[in-house]
Amino acid sequence: MKFEILTIFPDFFRGPLDYGIVRRAREARLIEILIHDLRAFTHDRHRTVDDRPFGGGEGMVLKPEPIFECLETMQVSSRGERLLENAKETVILLSPQGRMFTQDVAQELVHRGRLVLICGRYEGVDERVSEHLADREISVGDFVLSGGELGAAIILDTVARLVPGALGNEASARQESFTVQAGFSHVGQKMANVGHTSEPSSTCGSGGLLDYPHYTRPAEFRGMTVPEVLLNGNHDEIRRWRRRKALEKTLANRPDLLNGTELSKEDRRLLAEIQAGEERR
Repeated sequence: MKFEILTIFPDFFRGPLDYGIVRRAREARLIEILIHDLRAFTHDRHRTVDDRPFGGGEGMVLKPEPIFECLETMQVSSRGERLLENAKETVILLSPQGRMFTQDVAQELVHRGRLVLICGRYEGVDERVSEHLADREISVGDFVLSGGELGAAIILDTVARLVPGALGNEASARQESFTVQAGFSHVGQKMANVGHTSEPSSTCGSGGLLDYPHYTRPAEFRGMTVPEVLLNGNHDEIRRWRRRKALEKTLANRPDLLNGTELSKEDRRLLAEIQAGEERR
């Protein structure tokens, strides 16, 4: 899979892309990352990439010419072809006005063979880039960053870990927070047999909830002990405990996620018990 980033600060990406899963995926040639310096597509001695907005206002706006010319040299397909459902490439503008980036969006993007990420800066980008060049606008959150570089790195990291082979164990991606995967959401439901053994499993997918708590050795640390249920080897009990904890954590920290999550009858029973316990406190 190929990622291409358009930016006025190409050196920014020397750090974030040289560690962990992204680095290993690059070395294994599962992904390719190209950084394009927009200043290379300017035609004045000052290499100007921004200008004041028409109509007045504070700040500067990225000019359209460098972005259009850069895309033209990259030989991407036409915008009409990229908007087709089965298109293998897409051009994304990082923008506070864009659609919120979520795990579902990442799972959609991983099926593209080529992601082009345009990093905005200053007060924004000339609107003609959004209207006539980018296929979509994406925001990484309801807050303001100095530019799109951090957002592009977030999108790249999130999508890259979904590329087959990028993770040592592909089941890890299906069990993480926010991941909605058929066959992984309900209490007591064993993981789908996709590349896994038929041995009993105590894991359960998030099904769109926050992840359950994790513990490792030592079993006792400074008087803090691991819950006994995790030590008894009963896979069904562990799965139920983990699902309950995932529901508790989601209710406490992100109750909004419960509205978009398919809950089983057992989930709803557990949730009712948790809420009743909260009311008694």
